[in-house]
Amino acid sequence: MTRPSDLSITIVDGYVDEPAHFGVPPYISTYPRFTAGALVDAGVPQANITYHTIDELRDDRQKWSAVADADLMIYVGGMTVPGSYVGGTPAEPDEVKELAWVAEGTSLMGGPVRFGVGDENAGATETERKDLDFDFVAKGDVEAAAYDLVDSGLEGFNNRMRDNDELSRWAPDGAFIVEQHPNHPNYLICEMETSRGCAYRCSFCTEPLYGNPAFRTADAVVDEVDTLSDYGVKHFRLGRQADILAFGGDGEAPNPDALRRLYSGIREVAPDLETLHLDNMNPITIVEWPEKSREGIRIIAEHNTPGDTAAFGLESADPVVQEANNLNVTAEECFQAVKIVNEEAGWRPGEDRSDAPTHGDSAANRLPKLLPGINLLHGLQEERRATYDHNRAFLQRVYDAGLMLRRINIRQVMAFEGTDMSETGAAIAEEHKDLFKSYKQEVRETIDQPMLERVAPAGTVLPDVHLEYHEDGRTFGRQLGTYPLLVGFPEERPLGRTVDAVIVDHGYRSVTAVPYPLDINSASMTELEALPGIGKQRAGDLVVNRPYETPEAVGGEIDLSAFVTTGSGASQPSD
Repeated sequence: MTRPSDLSITIVDGYVDEPAHFGVPPYISTYPRFTAGALVDAGVPQANITYHTIDELRDDRQKWSAVADADLMIYVGGMTVPGSYVGGTPAEPDEVKELAWVAEGTSLMGGPVRFGVGDENAGATETERKDLDFDFVAKGDVEAAAYDLVDSGLEGFNNRMRDNDELSRWAPDGAFIVEQHPNHPNYLICEMETSRGCAYRCSFCTEPLYGNPAFRTADAVVDEVDTLSDYGVKHFRLGRQADILAFGGDGEAPNPDALRRLYSGIREVAPDLETLHLDNMNPITIVEWPEKSREGIRIIAEHNTPGDTAAFGLESADPVVQEANNLNVTAEECFQAVKIVNEEAGWRPGEDRSDAPTHGDSAANRLPKLLPGINLLHGLQEERRATYDHNRAFLQRVYDAGLMLRRINIRQVMAFEGTDMSETGAAIAEEHKDLFKSYKQEVRETIDQPMLERVAPAGTVLPDVHLEYHEDGRTFGRQLGTYPLLVGFPEERPLGRTVDAVIVDHGYRSVTAVPYPLDINSASMTELEALPGIGKQRAGDLVVNRPYETPEAVGGEIDLSAFVTTGSGASQPSD
């Protein structure tokens, strides 16, 4: 029997995307970290554990030797919601199968891939789980399987779920793996689990397959953040839960005291963090417990970083669809929840709020602290043409009320075995394919763009935008965080750098920006043309009349002071 201390182990991250869990770069999910921690707890030295992303293996075939030579190769991955990704490309089934073929040692597959595989990036498709030639497939938790497999001398394991006592050891023990991520340390955000499972049973969702909510303690989450911070992580998202407001409670009612211990504890152990965001918040919680929810939302907004988004799973504003799919919130209830989050957390740093600490950011020209996002899902049972009218009317009502939504996510259902949508989702989605396409475009034009102008008006500053790719002579990048804005710069700039930006214009779901503050004495014609109200002719005049001693010296009817400087303090991109 091989001793754990003698084993060499490679973890391959094929990326995950679940209703309450994200792990496509720049995110790293909990799965590889918890699995690494379980291996350490089982007696495997850290030095014997290698971690690679699927993108690393695509880019460098030499790294496949770590797959071939390992005594144990563990693949984690699986997409249970469809998405479009910039920072990485999820593994395809043929690639996952190749991993099993190349591995000369024992191979183990786990993660949400156990719910089904297929075209990982396609929506509205039937999916089924396949073993893909792996020696073992973890039908429970992959981290528990890894622990038991090593403990048994690679003979086998029982399919089981890990408990929170094990997780309290494995989460900090596996934090070291972040140093092996290619995005570490500057462009990596850790998905943090506060709970998993869900008290509700929506027809389409895989989260209830994890059972009823099982909460970690605030101390356990804070301890993991502390350890990750020691390994250089500065960006965190409390995304691995169905409802952040229910943290530390019974799975449904809010527990403000637990939220205060969680958020204040994170700020205490990681005072220099740069991102603290969340993901899911259940609107029905806000409606049924409005005062406790208001308190919890205030606590979050006092401790988070600007631009945070609380995803609301409305899914459908059609009452017929709501009843047929056991959806737990009505359109009216969701509207009231949107209103409450706007009232309690829709403020910007620097506004007159003596009760709210700024944590070093007091600039009023930032994004709001916390806004709701709306998830709308199509292809659900009993969907009809009127469903689209109900959804449009809901979004228009929110906009007409002067409220803000940070993100409107419109997608089609993925039908997984074990959910009520396993046979009907793809058929309904295909039937309404053309209607869905035109409706989605209409929402982008009539709601998304004016809403974006309200949330992030021209002059809004976006610190630390990471430059990711070029397209049509422009450069695109994003901040780290929950559903960050796509930011387009009017010229090609060096990739892999970080720059502060100021918004000058808006698309449907993206913004145009220039470096902040823009040095008007050295800015290019293209950058000057992008400034609000300037245009090509005025930009030419500005260039001819340079240099300027102060922004006010530019003159004219347009005030450029929110966008430009005359040299001192101009933004410099960082590596």
